[in-house]
Order: sequence, then C-alpha cells, then structure tokens
Amino acid sequence: MPRPPRLSPDEIAAALSGLPLWSGDGDGLRRSVELPGFPDAVAALVRIGFVAEELDHHPDVDLRWRTLHLTLASHSAGGVTDLDVQLARRIDALLPG
Repeated sequence: MPRPPRLSPDEIAAALSGLPLWSGDGDGLRRSVELPGFPDAVAALVRIGFVAEELDHHPDVDLRWRTLHLTLASHSAGGVTDLDVQLARRIDALLPG
C-alpha cells in the first residue's frame, strides 16, 4: 500500500487546529499525557498499540512513571503525513483530555 506524502506546514497547522492537545511541526506531532498511575499508563500504551497495529503506523513513545510522551512522524516520508493526523485523532479517543 502506498504511503501518504509529507504534509505542508499549512496542512500541519490546519490539522493541529483540530488537535488542541497536540503540538508539532514538520518533524512530528507531540503530546504528553499524565495518567493516574503507572499501571494506567501501561494500559493506555497497550490500547495505543492495538490502534497503531490496525493502522500499520507506530508512534514513538516515552513512558516515564505515569506520563506518556508521544511523537508521531512518518519516517518513510521524512515528516508528518495524514497517517500521523489519523493516529493522533485515534489516540485522543483513547486518552483523557
């Protein structure tokens, strides 16, 4: 399946306007979320993992005790693509705001 092309800065800005919990630029979309405890953070990571497998698109994740730091980028495209935006939306549906 062909992968989507890298988004322009304007397209990224437009996408981020609909993703208020995310920040980013051409190199990646980023979000951090603090959960009630370590088991909650691990459980959230597992849920994200299932969505990532479904989309065949995987985030970079840094787990620090109860805080998840997520970065989305399409390495094959050298930056942010529509897949990253789709994954960000799906992650938002799984995590507290």
